[in-house]
Amino acid sequence: MPLVSMKEMLDKGRAEGYAIGQFNLNNLEFTQAILQAAQEEQSPVILGVSEGAAKYMGGFKTVVRIVESLIESYEVTVPVAIHLDHGSSFEKCVEAIYAGFTSVMIDGSHHPLEENIALTKKVVDVAHTLGISVEAELGRIGGQEDDIIVDDAEAAYAIPAECDELVRETKVDCFAPALGSVHGPYKGEPNLGFDRMEEVSKLTGVPLVLHGGTGIPTKDIQRAISLGTAKINVNTENQISSAKRVREVLADNTEMYDPRKYLGPAREAIKETVIGKMREFGSSNKA
Repeated sequence: MPLVSMKEMLDKGRAEGYAIGQFNLNNLEFTQAILQAAQEEQSPVILGVSEGAAKYMGGFKTVVRIVESLIESYEVTVPVAIHLDHGSSFEKCVEAIYAGFTSVMIDGSHHPLEENIALTKKVVDVAHTLGISVEAELGRIGGQEDDIIVDDAEAAYAIPAECDELVRETKVDCFAPALGSVHGPYKGEPNLGFDRMEEVSKLTGVPLVLHGGTGIPTKDIQRAISLGTAKINVNTENQISSAKRVREVLADNTEMYDPRKYLGPAREAIKETVIGKMREFGSSNKA
């Protein structure tokens, strides 16, 4: 199955009341585990790739070739989108598109509203011409994403009227309003702004995106989905589960040195985590 954009899977999820997980790639084992989980669960899936992860893995083109090769090797038949996570510039989004990405996020959230709209519209104009979906963000989501750190003092909730303006002006396919979630582990209990989420969903009419999906209670996930959230990003939980499994294996086998012997179990841990998330989000058997 060829790679697809996010638009159709997210529109379907929003209409039918479930969300699709974006699971970030960090290396070969992450890519294998996520694709295997998606095929086994018969779930559509979004492969998130940050600029830092792409650089680590050898560049945008390398990541796309790895994904395409694994889709062929594993005979993957479910819809798979490969998505640039937190694209930092117009140039980076275009680079990803021409490398074979089927979706991009342009993160202009650190700019004033007018600049964010102008930058996002510029990306949309190119992407939509090529059938590529686009995600935008407004407000500041706390925590760390690659080398970008937003502390609690800088984090800011998105303003619904501004969200409506951005979506109307840019025609983005999905939208990530900052509503209290964070990148990375939570320091306390998550406190999502559900009233504002509902208002943004009604105003914009597009699938909403929840960044920082790790550590959010299932009841809050379900409520977010009921309010129009159709894409939930997960990375930290996979990283934690894989690292934990590696530590366990090496602790029991202190002389082990073959990376396949500890990265294989790590891959299984990621797969187990992803399957659990797909079932929690309701996307299993929706391919």
